[in-house]
Amino acid sequence: MSMDILNIARSGVLASQSQLSVTSNNIANANTQGYHRQVAEQSTLGANRLGSNFYGSGTYISDVKRIYNEYAARELRIGQTTFSEAQTAQTKLSELDQLFSQIGKAVPSSLTELFSGLNSLADMSKDIGVRSGVLGNASQLAAALNKMQSQLDGQMKQTNDQISAVTDRINDISKELGNINRELMKSSGNDHTLLDKQEALIQELSEYAQVNVIPLDSGAKSIMLGGSVMLVSGELSMQMGSIKGDPYPAELDITATSGNQSLKIDASKLGGTLGALFAFRDETLVPAQLDLGQLALGVADSFNQAQSQGFDLHGNVGSDLFLDINDAAMSAGRVAAFGNNTGNAALRVNIDDVGALTGGSYELSFTAPSTYELKDKETGAVTPLTLSGTQLTGGNGFSINIDAGAMASGDKFEIRPTSGAAAGIKVVMTDPKGLAAAGVKITSDSANSGNTSVALKGMDASNAAFPGVGSQITFQLDTSTNTYEAFDSAGNSLGTGSYTPPSVDAFGIRFDVESLAAATGDSFTFDLTYAEGDNSNAIAMAGLNEAKIMQGGSSTLNDVFENTKLEVGSKAKSAEVILSSASAVYAQAYNRVQSESGVNLDEEAANLMRFQQAYQASARIMTTASELFDTLLSSAR
Repeated sequence: MSMDILNIARSGVLASQSQLSVTSNNIANANTQGYHRQVAEQSTLGANRLGSNFYGSGTYISDVKRIYNEYAARELRIGQTTFSEAQTAQTKLSELDQLFSQIGKAVPSSLTELFSGLNSLADMSKDIGVRSGVLGNASQLAAALNKMQSQLDGQMKQTNDQISAVTDRINDISKELGNINRELMKSSGNDHTLLDKQEALIQELSEYAQVNVIPLDSGAKSIMLGGSVMLVSGELSMQMGSIKGDPYPAELDITATSGNQSLKIDASKLGGTLGALFAFRDETLVPAQLDLGQLALGVADSFNQAQSQGFDLHGNVGSDLFLDINDAAMSAGRVAAFGNNTGNAALRVNIDDVGALTGGSYELSFTAPSTYELKDKETGAVTPLTLSGTQLTGGNGFSINIDAGAMASGDKFEIRPTSGAAAGIKVVMTDPKGLAAAGVKITSDSANSGNTSVALKGMDASNAAFPGVGSQITFQLDTSTNTYEAFDSAGNSLGTGSYTPPSVDAFGIRFDVESLAAATGDSFTFDLTYAEGDNSNAIAMAGLNEAKIMQGGSSTLNDVFENTKLEVGSKAKSAEVILSSASAVYAQAYNRVQSESGVNLDEEAANLMRFQQAYQASARIMTTASELFDTLLSSAR
């Protein structure tokens, strides 16, 4: 019996020792990130029968369990993905908001200074100092737009760098998870340290993208990203990479590669940090760049048009103040071909009406034999285009020229009419006398019906038919048939023609016709005489400050920038609210995991005392058994 007591005591000592070891390990790892509390399960040994009774034979540690709740872990991963996505979006939008508020404020400020200078020019149209000041104001505005575009390009580069860094880290995690799976297969998934490391890596992975975990019978886990990309399958790991964007190389794309197979990933469906970076780039940063380009086009085109409507101090028709909006430097990036196109067409986008531009992006597709369609990427609206010679028309304020080559059926192109303008805008006028402060006098015939009015849009002195400065030309309009006849100052007919309402473009003179009702003989005389000291065109240019010439006549030049700034600011504020909500959900999920799997030092301290006492009690039994055995031996001598 004493020997039985000794074995029972021995089993109690060993069990308590194991309990103390597990408890000590819990306490030691209380602050270890990703550690899951362990519990030693103690069971009784089988009973021994003695006579008609059964006597216990001691205890043993049947299992050491890792406290893990798959449902709670899944909720934590979801909360982590949502939180990381919200945090990344808030950070990026906040940076962009500050960019528009701090550096971007130079754009509306410079625009205001330019209009202030034009007001001074209207007061002192012959003052060279004032004229030089206006040129300086124009240069400052162009520089402000250039700098703002440069800052937005910097944001694009920073975002690309972050995308590359995240994909590199995902690759590291993918390799580690594959290695851990291999080791877990060897231990049938019973190595708690490896399981903790595996869970920590999966939890980190959920920061970067949405994670789906598929447990395997072998103890390993397969990992999917975004519900569609198998990143880890058993011990096999897929590698992600960032490649040049298609069709715009500066906008990175994401691929997943396994062996020789490579697949392009739709990053918008990944969620987490990666999803937020792509959403910020595609839904906010690129549109902001295009809006800035729209403003640059509006500035360049409206002032160049205003210049062509008047006469400079030399008595000539005004020349361009800013670089022409369809110059190669201003049109860079307006069109890009997709990499899988089989045709060799080289396209060029020409801006025809800045006021009709939306600042959006479009997808041009060609289907043989002659179907050209333009899809608005924001609204999804599809517009059929008409091919006339080598020009495709039908876009909102722009046309597309096929300069060389030909399209193949299925070819696609991305069209961004306002791209590149903010980087390319610059002042091309160097002579302050070139500012066209004097205007053209337009007189309507006293016999006119009153149903028609005209507005000069510009003059082209290089046109061979242009009457010349100092002359007069009269247009007699028939708005019922959209035809005209032109006369010189002596009343001699210069020719007839037709026009497409509302614009007439003839003899180097462009003007719009507004008709309230049909008129068959309304006449308007354009006096092209330069009047020294005249400031009517300077006043008209200053009036551009309040003119709603952008976005279909709904916005001023300044509105374009302010609306973009407000939209970015609104998104930034919304991101703060979303982040606050996501943070609360994540904290709740984290606390739940900690309540189950985390180490409670108070609880472990109590267990330490309990198991210590059990150890001491079992040791005392061993001492008692030894004394009894010694007594028995002594009595037998």
